[in-house]
Amino acid sequence: MPENLATTAPVPASARTAGLIRWIERRPGTAFGAFLAIHFVVWTVLPALLYANLPLDLIEALVYGREWQLGYDKLPPMPWWLIEAVHRTFDADIAYYASAQVAVLVAFALVFALARPLIGAIGALIAVLIIDGLHYFQYTAVKFNHDVIQLPFWALTGYAFHAGLRRGGLGPWCLLGFAMGGALWAKYFVVMLALPYALFMLFDRQARRAFATPGPWLAVCVTLIVAAPHIVWLFQSDFLPFAYASHRAAPVRGWFDHLLHPAVFVGSQIFFLLPSFFIAAALFWPAEGKKSLAELFDRRIVTLLAFGPALTMIALAAISGRGAVAMWGYPLWLFLGVWLVMAARVSFDTARLTQIVGAWAIVFAIFVLAFIANYLVLPSLDHRYRAVLFPGDRLAETLTARFHDAAGTPLRYVIGSMWDGGNLAHYSSDQPEVLIDGLPARAPWIALEDLRDKGAVLVWTQSDPRQVPAVFAAIARGAELGAPFDLPMRRGDGTVHVGWAILKPR
Repeated sequence: MPENLATTAPVPASARTAGLIRWIERRPGTAFGAFLAIHFVVWTVLPALLYANLPLDLIEALVYGREWQLGYDKLPPMPWWLIEAVHRTFDADIAYYASAQVAVLVAFALVFALARPLIGAIGALIAVLIIDGLHYFQYTAVKFNHDVIQLPFWALTGYAFHAGLRRGGLGPWCLLGFAMGGALWAKYFVVMLALPYALFMLFDRQARRAFATPGPWLAVCVTLIVAAPHIVWLFQSDFLPFAYASHRAAPVRGWFDHLLHPAVFVGSQIFFLLPSFFIAAALFWPAEGKKSLAELFDRRIVTLLAFGPALTMIALAAISGRGAVAMWGYPLWLFLGVWLVMAARVSFDTARLTQIVGAWAIVFAIFVLAFIANYLVLPSLDHRYRAVLFPGDRLAETLTARFHDAAGTPLRYVIGSMWDGGNLAHYSSDQPEVLIDGLPARAPWIALEDLRDKGAVLVWTQSDPRQVPAVFAAIARGAELGAPFDLPMRRGDGTVHVGWAILKPR
């Protein structure tokens, strides 16, 4: 009897942990795959379960993407095209969240691929676990947008740049050009990537030798070829999206902003990096002073990848005095984990690996619990507005039905803000187009004569619901004001006050 009890007794948690660590030590590549699977499942399923309404970035993508323009008034078109393709293929919210995680995982895989020959498979795994402590790759990466889609291109650029300098050949340089060109289609922030790379090649003696080969010049040509259609559009539109970027950056108020704005940006990035530093702490305590196996040139390249773009961003903020948005730090730290592992110069023994994996698990769990609390528990307690709890489906159902009753035709156009009009357009069974903010310049693909012929719904929720906003009234003369109504938020006790009007078909 005692023998039976002994054989069926549960395995202690400490033994299970030790077994997991030994498995990671034996099969770090497989462990990395398991990490990717966990990350993908958790951060795809959580928003699918807790977001009752699509977030603004996805609503915006669905408004813009369906038009298939080479450029728009805000940002490059790539993420909006991708979301429209996902919408047409799957038409399910979970597919949008999965797309965001695919972008994150591809970036992680490229960081791992660069790191593995430099610091070994276990070191590469640790490097990725460290950067996964950033909320950029977890909590906020669920909203597919320009920040998320630039991640794989920035990671591919780093991988190809290192390969081109170390291995030579035309393949890595061609890949670098593709990545740079793709990064431009993703977000104009690519300038923070290209400038330090170019300066490194100019000032590093060993890197400068590459200029004597066709590789870097091939990279420039491929970049221009990939980016050419959008660059041509930028010239044709008088660089229209740059006005949006300028608007996003805080204006200069005096000489002190040349110090304050970069300091604020640095402070925000250090704060965001605290969980990553917590994960990496075991690399530096206890210290060993082990000799680095990586060559000096490799260490210089990784230092550039880890800090070059961030220093460029800080320098630009200091020179211009313009404020930098904290979320612009999204792609800046992709290779920080690799640099930290290389700088630590320690052996990855069982005790140290246990501490690192345990710290990562704590950070991961905190992000998950914070996400659940924010969207499931807190809405009933703090009464704060959360866009993902907006009653977009009810709004669309109600106003689409009222237009049908008034006009007797399908709803083809909506006049409203990106948020109000975009929700109505996405959730309406008629899938109308949106005249964004009632401004033809923001939706040049809409023919105003056709809008007046087919009619439209006007909708607003941020001003007096009993009065049509002046800019809407100017573009939809003769629109008939409807009685305002209220809709409850999907969770919590918030209420949306809806103003609306109908422009009947002419």
